[in-house]
Order: sequence, then structure tokens, then C-alpha cells
Amino acid sequence: MTVDTIAPHLLPTHVGMVMDGNRRWAKKAGFANPGAGHDVGADHVEDLLGWCTHWGIDHLTSYVLSADNIRKRPKSQVDHLFGILAEKLPQTVVRSDRWALHVSGDLSLLPGDAAEALRAAERKTADRPAHLTMAIGYDPHGDIVEGIRRAIAAGATEIDEQAITAALPGGPIKEIDLVIRTSGEQRLSGFFPWQTAKAEIVVSEKLWPDFTEADFAEALRSYAVGRSSAAS
Repeated sequence: MTVDTIAPHLLPTHVGMVMDGNRRWAKKAGFANPGAGHDVGADHVEDLLGWCTHWGIDHLTSYVLSADNIRKRPKSQVDHLFGILAEKLPQTVVRSDRWALHVSGDLSLLPGDAAEALRAAERKTADRPAHLTMAIGYDPHGDIVEGIRRAIAAGATEIDEQAITAALPGGPIKEIDLVIRTSGEQRLSGFFPWQTAKAEIVVSEKLWPDFTEADFAEALRSYAVGRSSAAS
């Protein structure tokens, strides 16, 4: 099976992206400030949205910033990331005209301007047909606990898998079919453990700013081959 011959029914409905390697990319490229890699990586999200649109993928979840990173990274690094969250990423989604933004995580960990920019982008894009969930201030255990709390608050008569899944933050389809991780790391790093329970995983050796549309298409091909084999 080649990229050009992937049948639409073999494509994932929901793709998860762990966009890793921004700081390593900046060091490799010779930038004095490794944070420059995060700027380039944030700009690259617009390309990712375009690739998903091209392939007819309407559900995308991306790992942006964990709660642990906010608490443990040096303040200068975190402040730089907060600036990106206040300016670049919300505007990228709003500008897309197609993607509705959902944020999963604790926005109280962010400065007020960043949190409000993200909430405003959620409001502005709420009625759009495609769904982008960004993990920001994200804690994997906290995500599941919050889903249980929401299910109870919504009056679910039985707290089962369906009730918890429906109550989790994000778009209407929560289950992630394919997770793509860049930078060669062979781990999920707490990336949506409930939603990725049945996901296929493709690891790319490319650092996120170097990850191309051809790399994305190859990950889709790998997923499609696996699905085709499982069905035969």
C-alpha cells in the first residue's frame, strides 16, 4: 500500500500528536536561545491543521504543555511558553476558519492573559466542524478524575466507561486512533491515557519542526496497513 492508494475507510478518525523535539531542534540549528524552537514548533501547528484537512481528518489532539512542565521547568522557559499560548496558538486556530478549539488541562496554572486568550479562542471557534483539542496545563490522572467528576455532576445514573468518556474535555469523538510522536522517543509521556487505550503508535525520528507532510502521510500509511492486516 502506498500513500496514494490509502482507502479513506482505513484512515484514522482521530489523530493525536506529541510534538516533541523543539528545543533540540533549536540547539541543532544553532540558535542561542533554545526557546526559539518552540516558536518554530508553534508556527508548524498551522501546517499540521492543513495536513489533517487535506486527509479529511476532523479530530486532532495535540500535547502542548503538561502541568509537570509548568511546575518543574525553569521560569524563563515557562514564561516563553506562556507567551506562545497567549499569542501564537490561539490565533492560529482562530485563523484556520475550520477548527474548533478545546482545551484539556488546568488553565489556572497559566497567567491570566494566556488563559483568557485560549478561552476566547474556544468561544470564537465553537461552531466549527473540525475539532482540535490542546493539552495545556495537562495532567493525565487529573484528566480522568475530572471526567469522573463531570459525569457525576451531569447526573449519570451509572458511572461506566461511556459516561466517563463522554464527560472528558475535548471534541465529540474522544477515542484517539493514532498517536504520532516526533523526536524518536519511545514513550507516550502521559498523553491522554484514557483516550489512547486502543490507539496505534507511530514514532518518527524527526524533531517536530523538521516533521513534514510526507512524514505525516507515511504515519497514516503505516496505520492503514495495520488496519488492513487486522481485517484480513
